[in-house]
Amino acid sequence: MKKILIVDDDAKFRRHLIEVLTGEGYHIDCASSAMEACALLDREEFDVVLLDYMMPKKSGIDALGEIRGLRPRAKVIMITAFASVENAVDAVKRGASDYIAKPFKIDHLLLTIRRVLEEARFEEGIKELDIDRTLSTLANPVRRNILKTLRDREDFHLMEITRDLGIEDHTKVIFHLKMLKEAGIIEQGRGRGYSLSKEGKRMLECLKTVEQHLTS
Repeated sequence: MKKILIVDDDAKFRRHLIEVLTGEGYHIDCASSAMEACALLDREEFDVVLLDYMMPKKSGIDALGEIRGLRPRAKVIMITAFASVENAVDAVKRGASDYIAKPFKIDHLLLTIRRVLEEARFEEGIKELDIDRTLSTLANPVRRNILKTLRDREDFHLMEITRDLGIEDHTKVIFHLKMLKEAGIIEQGRGRGYSLSKEGKRMLECLKTVEQHLTS
């Protein structure tokens, strides 16, 4: 369950977001000030921080640097009633992942949260992969399609893969399978069938995220 911290001095607004986000399956915690938020972040990990831009004593934008220092992996979404291009650029420069202006539609907020969580998963996956090998492997469309073919299959054999890809010359598929196997992205069982390795599954998640960004 992903954890979200709501930081806003408006109690009614916090209660509304708690109800909505809890209903979406997120674990929610709240803070009514930037100071309270930093104290919570010092003790606990959060996946997303919904941070009000303007608050008494210490604004969200002024606390952003401290929050990023405490939890650099957390995605921060700035929320403000005073939207402007300058404010948005400033927030992103200071480390925010996105920016939402009040009043906003809940669907827009939920979409933004899902997107920044997807970005976080992609970033973690990239850290665990050999980036040069990953990009080299994903650059070839046949190898990308082999990964997709093996997504939900275990012990898939050469001729089944060849037929699934619609390639007449199975020797071409053998070549790409060999490259994927040598890279540790796929593995072969005792029955000579192919499956994604643990690294291959991470790579497939990265590929999915990249394709979503390119088509969005």
